[in-house]
Amino acid sequence: QVQLVESGGGLVQAGGALRLSCAASGRTVSSVPLGWFRQTAGKEREFVAAISWNGGITNYADSAKGRFTISRDNAKNAMYLQMNSLKPEDTALYYCASSWRRYPSRQLDDYDYWGQGTQVTVSS
Repeated sequence: QVQLVESGGGLVQAGGALRLSCAASGRTVSSVPLGWFRQTAGKEREFVAAISWNGGITNYADSAKGRFTISRDNAKNAMYLQMNSLKPEDTALYYCASSWRRYPSRQLDDYDYWGQGTQVTVSS
């Protein structure tokens, strides 16, 4: 079993930045891809970014490219999402997840453990 806990969300003005963290416990996640997803009320959960087990491969949604950076620290069993130039449309509940695939997938079904989410609100 893996427990994932997100932190770092909050309220920020448009153009600002936030750094989300995802801490894993219960079992190491250093050998599996990890990902970030987000969801707003009434919408499906959507892919944001994913990273391979060693950080060598990253995958971003078009909406995140050039503004967000995903990274991980396997020694700390942790993953991060640096979000810059935030926009009101980035407002959502952000989830981290670990994958059973061997590559950093964009598909929700490829992730088997999920955190509870951290709220990001971007004001205009």
